[in-house]
Amino acid sequence: MAAAAYLEKLNDAQRRAVEHGSDVPNGGPAGPLLVIAGAGSGKTNTLAHRVAHLIVSGADPRRILLMTFSRRAASEMARRVERICRQVLGEKAGVMTDALAWAGTFHGIGARLLRLHAEQIGLDPDFTIHDREDSADLLNLVRHELGFSKTESRFPTKGTCLAIYSRAVNSETPLDEVLKLHFPWCASWEKQLRELFATYVEAKQTQNVLDYDDLLLYWAQMMSDPVIAEDVGGRFDHVLVDEYQDTNRLQSSVLMAMKPGGRGLTVVGDDAQSIYSFRAATIRNILDFPTTFDPPANIVTLDRNYRSTTTILAAANGVIDLARERFTKNLWTDRESEERPRLVAVKDETEQANYIVEKILENRETGMTLKQQAVLFRSSHHSGPLEVELTRRNIPFVKFGGLKFLDSAHVKDMLAALRFAQNPRDRVAGFRLMQLIPGVGPQTAGKILDAIATDPEPLAALQEIPAPPRTGADWPAFVEMLAAIRRGEGWPSEIGLARQWYEPHLARIHEDAETRKADLLQLEQIASGYVSRERFLTELTLDPPDATSAESGTPLLDDDYLILSTIHSAKGQEWRSVFLLNCVDGCIPSDLGVGSTAEIEEERRLLYVAMTRAKDYLHLITPQRFFVHGQASQGDRHVYAARTRFIPATLLQFFETAAWPVVAPMSPAERQARHQVRMDITAKMRGMWR
Repeated sequence: MAAAAYLEKLNDAQRRAVEHGSDVPNGGPAGPLLVIAGAGSGKTNTLAHRVAHLIVSGADPRRILLMTFSRRAASEMARRVERICRQVLGEKAGVMTDALAWAGTFHGIGARLLRLHAEQIGLDPDFTIHDREDSADLLNLVRHELGFSKTESRFPTKGTCLAIYSRAVNSETPLDEVLKLHFPWCASWEKQLRELFATYVEAKQTQNVLDYDDLLLYWAQMMSDPVIAEDVGGRFDHVLVDEYQDTNRLQSSVLMAMKPGGRGLTVVGDDAQSIYSFRAATIRNILDFPTTFDPPANIVTLDRNYRSTTTILAAANGVIDLARERFTKNLWTDRESEERPRLVAVKDETEQANYIVEKILENRETGMTLKQQAVLFRSSHHSGPLEVELTRRNIPFVKFGGLKFLDSAHVKDMLAALRFAQNPRDRVAGFRLMQLIPGVGPQTAGKILDAIATDPEPLAALQEIPAPPRTGADWPAFVEMLAAIRRGEGWPSEIGLARQWYEPHLARIHEDAETRKADLLQLEQIASGYVSRERFLTELTLDPPDATSAESGTPLLDDDYLILSTIHSAKGQEWRSVFLLNCVDGCIPSDLGVGSTAEIEEERRLLYVAMTRAKDYLHLITPQRFFVHGQASQGDRHVYAARTRFIPATLLQFFETAAWPVVAPMSPAERQARHQVRMDITAKMRGMWR
């Protein structure tokens, strides 16, 4: 009885998902399971209970692999599992769940497995991992060396080249098809791009670095070796994957290679929330999952929503019901309400901003905090006029999608010091680092890196190189700092050594050095939460904080602030009141998202995701016209817009339609006076030409 008590709060569908395979002795692996978890249906709670139930039933937590799409989600899941286990196992729970060591992101787990099997696949275990910007920089170096930056017609930029490479790798699609479907303007460069990517791969291997995509690619290649595949797959009895609708083909290939028969494999997701095709995610993974196995996977659908009201769900269900292909699912809830979502027509973006501000302030007067309200939009630039009005009205707000913490120059400098000490063959890190030293420019840095590249002990070779002219005491201090970190005097004290070396350079390079020092101290504080330099560099590269404020608490002096967010960034979140900007064709669906049926269907799912973020109140706003800055031939002009095609007339029954501002009807006397004014003006205009 005690063992079953922790399942009592689950609904019937959740409990079926949690108890799947309970008839297998000692928590052994059951057949494949697909959990279709609708928005707000308690997905995280269900998955945590399933992991806990496996442990309580006798599964070895060291042989459970749990993969999510963020390190924070994995940590939260592990905490929930421990809390549930503690109800049943008491003090033993801590020991058991501490052994749940294989919980993390796809890329984080991939990095750990690659280090374990590095020598078997020809990797040096000390490899470093490049973030997107470092990868683009290395690709750019190769691009210059091959002479592609000096071609007669403009060669694709480093960012575009990296996007093409990444799309081909993650979607497991030939380069010519990727160019045809996603980068047609680059198709004429196919031959050169093949040469560029081949040379880029060679450069990474020479420098002992992997990029973000390599962590999956090497993992997949590793699984093609039967001996290693059996070793890796046999390490885990249970593999559980969250947000399966957001996986790409490469991730699916890895999973199928680990559990080819599907035994012990559980995936959780919602096809209606598949909105990341721009990252090469494919909805086919979740739609085709059941029939991948013989017999087919068991399917459990979670369709009870604990977040939104009946009226909001009716409208959201109506939108997604028009999708061309999906798992049958209609969300329902006990949260009765007669307040339908509002579909509000406004004249233009200025009136849209005014409407939102007025409603936000009205909500605040009734006791709803700013944090309980959010404004969502399809593209980041859509919120521009609203941001101006919020600033003018002194309403504090936070916008998700600003400068990333790791994109700031001073943080990248510090990480470059740690990366170069970890892997002295990392040319991008070394190139960046050396140019911080007065007297060392790109040419000198390049020559030094060339000189140490072929030495078996690059740091020892660096110590033998004479100090470059005009570097004075800065050069020996630089070399000693690297040697001290490399000696491993204890983590996280090593990052303190890098900071002490860097601070004089920080003061010389940046006028706002004091502000930036606070970020470096923050970075040091973050580092203290990791067991080693290697783990810190890996995890921070794979799952960075969104911005400086993401690790330092409230980003404003105000203790309350409004949330502005793209729909993509809002996925998984919820607010009492949600406002959705620009619900018109051209914005949602985006002009760039109507090239194919698949793209249009994803835009429909974006609207569905936005609508299902709302708990109590939902406002969809449709400006009638937009002011656009045209090209020389057309100039600045107004364009008129129509309500989004995803809310046809047949769905208007689910909405309260309104216009804003509300204009009071005129009395007969006012109407007559207005008519007389028009007649008088018309007469005067005609009289001018008589």
